[in-house]
Amino acid sequence: MSKESSRVCFCFRRILKLRLLEPPSDVKILFNKYSQNGNMALEDLLRFLIEVQGEDNATKEDAQAIFNSLKHLNIFQRRGLHLEAFFRYLMSDINGALSPSRGVAVLVHHDMNAPLAHYFMFTGHNTYWTGNKLRSHSSVQPIIDALRRGVRVIELDLWPNSKKDDVKVCHGGTIAAPVDLIKFLLAIKDNAFHASEYPVVITFEDHLTPNLQAKVAEMVSRTFGSMLYCPESDKMEEFPSPESLKNKVMISTRPPKEYLETETSKEKQTPNKSGKSSNSEQWQDEKGTFKSELETNDKDRLYEEEHIPDEDEEKAVPEYRNLIAIHGGKVKGPIENWLTIHSNKVRRLSLSEQELENPVRTLGNEIIRFTQRNLLRVYPKCLRLDSSNYNPFVGWTHGAQMVAFNMQGYGKHLWVMQGMFRANGGCGYVKKPDILLHDGPNKDVFCPYAQLHVRTILKVKVFMGEGWDLDFRHTHFDLYSPPDFLVKLTIAGVPADKAMRKTKVIEDDWLPECNEEFEFPLTVPEFAVLRIEEYDTSGQNDLGGQTSLPISELRTGIRAVPLHDRRGDKYKSVRLLMQFEFA
Repeated sequence: MSKESSRVCFCFRRILKLRLLEPPSDVKILFNKYSQNGNMALEDLLRFLIEVQGEDNATKEDAQAIFNSLKHLNIFQRRGLHLEAFFRYLMSDINGALSPSRGVAVLVHHDMNAPLAHYFMFTGHNTYWTGNKLRSHSSVQPIIDALRRGVRVIELDLWPNSKKDDVKVCHGGTIAAPVDLIKFLLAIKDNAFHASEYPVVITFEDHLTPNLQAKVAEMVSRTFGSMLYCPESDKMEEFPSPESLKNKVMISTRPPKEYLETETSKEKQTPNKSGKSSNSEQWQDEKGTFKSELETNDKDRLYEEEHIPDEDEEKAVPEYRNLIAIHGGKVKGPIENWLTIHSNKVRRLSLSEQELENPVRTLGNEIIRFTQRNLLRVYPKCLRLDSSNYNPFVGWTHGAQMVAFNMQGYGKHLWVMQGMFRANGGCGYVKKPDILLHDGPNKDVFCPYAQLHVRTILKVKVFMGEGWDLDFRHTHFDLYSPPDFLVKLTIAGVPADKAMRKTKVIEDDWLPECNEEFEFPLTVPEFAVLRIEEYDTSGQNDLGGQTSLPISELRTGIRAVPLHDRRGDKYKSVRLLMQFEFA
């Protein structure tokens, strides 16, 4: 047992004994049960995988792969595993918590041949922004980072430059310097399929005149070439599948409000001899007055305020309109009209988190039915100047495919978002539960607020953790002693399933051993995400690591759970040893 000293004051040092890493008692008991004379042979390990880890289809080849993964360690013995080698296997990436996996890689395993509307899509909001809305700037780096994390939907705000002869990307109403559009397009091209081969959607927030639309069309076509998906018709009856769109880039946009208002103002000056309402009326608000950008900070609502998509898009130049694979827009009138389902075409509807809050209570069924064929995008309200995020389950539980998040921030909601999209091999597309895709036997629709029966109980045991002494300075948590760690477990999902539990605090220990078990009743496990956080309680409740895991894809048994920092970057060494069971 080694020692660590910390200066308490000018005259004294506190001497602390450091525990050596050793397996928890449960692991020792299991090793003794599945080994012979302190040696676990290949057949013994296979029996352990099937009976304890719940890997019913495990083979001798799987057991041999584990043996092979340990050969580089001095503790490995050719004839089998002794206790220390078995413990190192349990703590390694090859024994991860998500399934199905091959080695350390988690595989894509959802059916990818359904229409896009049947999937949740990893979606960014203001993806080009480096931080908060007040002091940050536009950059290609956040786009690159997002794509390499598996984000599949990228948002770009397109504005004319000062000379009105080129296109820039920037956030309207801020002092941040704009960046040339071509730089973003090239960054997307180079990084689009680094993390996933499934399609990338670029959402344009378009503030352009027709001549600049034509320039964008030429720029996009030249940059992406054969990677660009251009539909044969602008009225698709059904969206194509992710499988059919592998390695393709799609454009999604809606008509630019600024240009349309200019056109409709001209039309308003011309008497309407037919007596029919003009397009200018379709761009008016309920009081009959035009809304200017100064009258609202919600840019997304600005661009989609009551218009007829078909008529407005006819005003876009043909070469630009032909690039649009996913058409956005709201129809005129109240939200009931926005949710109109057309049998001969599909589209995308965008709502702010505020616009969605009340309708999910009164029009929940209509929203879910709309998302069975059409796409719904939800985005953060404009008051989130700090680039924070909102509860994604409000959108997900009502079928919203594009729950758009500020990827440049951090916090519990973003951690849950990252956890949800660790499912299905981290490809950025997660198949929606069947309860959202089909009506019930009595034509009823799933209601996330209903009182449902408990379908399963998740049992979670936290054994221990390691790696903080390797990934952190010894004075990071406390100047005078090792950290006082606790583990916080939270279920995110439908309201009935939400829960939070904490382990006891383990004081003055870089290798905290908890050995505590918790139970979580679940009514809709398909939606549930387990959020895991480790905190030091000796000072400012510093985060020692976090991760979120989709419960529907948890592997049972004793598993290694690597932790990440607050931005979602994985630590090299920090991890927990946990056990998962379903009752």
